[in-house]
Amino acid sequence: MNKVELLSPAGNLEKLKIAFAYGADAVYGGVSHFSLRIRSGKEFTFESFKEGIDYAHSMGKKVYATINGFPFNSQIELLKKHIVDMAALEPDALIVAAPGVVRLCRELAPHIPIHLSTQANVMNYLDAQVYYDMGVRRIIAAREISLKDVTEIKKHLPEMEIEIFVHGSMCFAYSGRCLVSAVQMGRVPNRGSCANDCRFEYTLYAANEDHGTMFRLEEEPGVGTYIFNAKDMNLASHVDEILKSGAVDSIKIEGRTKSPYYAAVTANTYRMAIDDFYSNSFEADKYQRELATTKNRGFTDAYLIHRPFERADSQNHDYALSKGTFEVSGLVCED
Repeated sequence: MNKVELLSPAGNLEKLKIAFAYGADAVYGGVSHFSLRIRSGKEFTFESFKEGIDYAHSMGKKVYATINGFPFNSQIELLKKHIVDMAALEPDALIVAAPGVVRLCRELAPHIPIHLSTQANVMNYLDAQVYYDMGVRRIIAAREISLKDVTEIKKHLPEMEIEIFVHGSMCFAYSGRCLVSAVQMGRVPNRGSCANDCRFEYTLYAANEDHGTMFRLEEEPGVGTYIFNAKDMNLASHVDEILKSGAVDSIKIEGRTKSPYYAAVTANTYRMAIDDFYSNSFEADKYQRELATTKNRGFTDAYLIHRPFERADSQNHDYALSKGTFEVSGLVCED
């Protein structure tokens, strides 16, 4: 039996190396505005990203390059050059969201495998088949998918690798397809510049246009006004169920813009969970104690195990600032 891959975020070269040091089998990251995390994309240059790829390959590990933004017509020629430049760095796969970009990558970089971004919202084997026929060899399933549906896709397409998110920030919108930040701040979420408007505290008002009255709505004490603020996904306690299904090839941690401490703790914890499963010593409470030390918005097991309407704990109405049981005071650079 092949062990499931542990895939960690690499927001920069430092976090890439930390993720590998703490147990990741592969990392994902990108360069420039064609990645869905512009802020982290700016932390990598082509030179440092190549250094990261070479570093990974020297240890027998992998790096997947994100080209998962949605380009405008005016950017297609620039995108073509970007694909060629990224392929020259020899990453282990290109993560792509749009069908047209999938085709472009097949034309310009046919030797690089293509992974389909969660932004493509694959929820069933029909869509998975379409992308498989286009040349995609791994799908990163929609975050709203159930484990039952993941298993069904695998049954119909056993050659298609399936990757799922198990930890990190959750979006209020469907698989990140949101316009709130674009409307309010002019920053387009699906082009990598989300302003996280859903995390803001909102004051609610009611108005009557007929006679021009407006009044502030008073909320029930303790409920709060963070009406769009999703808790963070945390499926560590369900790693055993995920691996028992036999349908999942890679489990993925979100968080390229998060701290080096987060990169280390999440990689280490999910590494323990995976290894413990294979050694028949799985211990859910241990993993939760570790993950609670990271800053978070509260945790939810999201939708993989339970359907959305069965959940009553996926939103955090009290605060948007992340909390954790530990506070990082510094990084040790040398022994």
